[in-house]
Amino acid sequence: MFGIEFFFRIIGMLVLAALGGYWGIVLAQLVGGSTELYAVVLGLVGALVGLVLTPFVTTRPVRYIVRQLEKASAQTVVAGLIGLLAGLVVAALLTFPLSMLPAPFRQIMPFVGVMLFGYLGVAIFVMRQSDIFELLISRWPQRGDNAGDVEGSARGLSRNVLLDTSVIIDGRITDIARTGFLTGTLLIPRFVLNELQYVADSPDTLRRQRGRRGMEVLSQLQKDSAVPVRISDIDVEGVREVDDKLVVLARQLRSPILTNDYNLNRVAELQGVAVLNVNELANAVKSVFLPGESINVNIIQEGRELGQGVAYLDDGTMVVVEDGRDYINSRMDVTVTKVLQTAAGRMIFARVDSNNRNGS
Repeated sequence: MFGIEFFFRIIGMLVLAALGGYWGIVLAQLVGGSTELYAVVLGLVGALVGLVLTPFVTTRPVRYIVRQLEKASAQTVVAGLIGLLAGLVVAALLTFPLSMLPAPFRQIMPFVGVMLFGYLGVAIFVMRQSDIFELLISRWPQRGDNAGDVEGSARGLSRNVLLDTSVIIDGRITDIARTGFLTGTLLIPRFVLNELQYVADSPDTLRRQRGRRGMEVLSQLQKDSAVPVRISDIDVEGVREVDDKLVVLARQLRSPILTNDYNLNRVAELQGVAVLNVNELANAVKSVFLPGESINVNIIQEGRELGQGVAYLDDGTMVVVEDGRDYINSRMDVTVTKVLQTAAGRMIFARVDSNNRNGS
């Protein structure tokens, strides 16, 4: 980009130097001064102006437009193009009646109409893009149920799933992505990556370790994931907090948020954003046991109450064993007496089978 900008500076300097020299000659003829002096002075002024100001009317506007297009979603870009075409069509229809106006309005108003209706078309379609695309999608499947099912599946496969910082640091997302249960593209906004880097650079040892683990998880996710992972520069203007940016971005892209943050979960649900909570998924896939069933566990420690022992299943579910203290560091068959669902997860209460007691 620097080489292109330098090239345009040179072109602008030469063009404005030539124009300055020409106007110097014209000015010298009008005032009767030295032609060479006026031409050289105005030529140097034109060269200086061209060297300084050329990028502000050539490369700088183009660079700004490219940055804005990189931040905008594909849906926003498409909506803007459709709005621009609609505005130009309206302006074209009004060109003939506007050309019938008296001079000088008939020369000016068609151009003003093109600029005005083009801008209004883009602004209206971008502001109402969600409603417009939802209307188009709802009316598209007109070929039977099978077509609707296929289209719904295609939308599911092409959707974006936004990841927040907490779910990356948690690390379980790599195992979930590897199973293939997630569909679509895992989208990580640049501001989430910046927050992860900020945590990794924290002076606090624990936070720094968590941030570095998140970086390792992200790297592993890009290499081993069964679904595509993409880091996007898309941002949300006027919002500072990362969680607020995620919610606004999810509403704009009509995408779910993958997280294990309870507060973000609640805020997103209140604003109508779909949330995929890793903790809820973990609780949902834990083994289900009913009172009276027998399971084999390894009792590893004492419980809070007198005589209790504590064991853990492979999925991390705690099993509190009545009168299990005497069997610590032993693998025993126990009978489930009660299953309790708490905010922290599922707890199972059990007692040692009578056969094991007699045998012992």
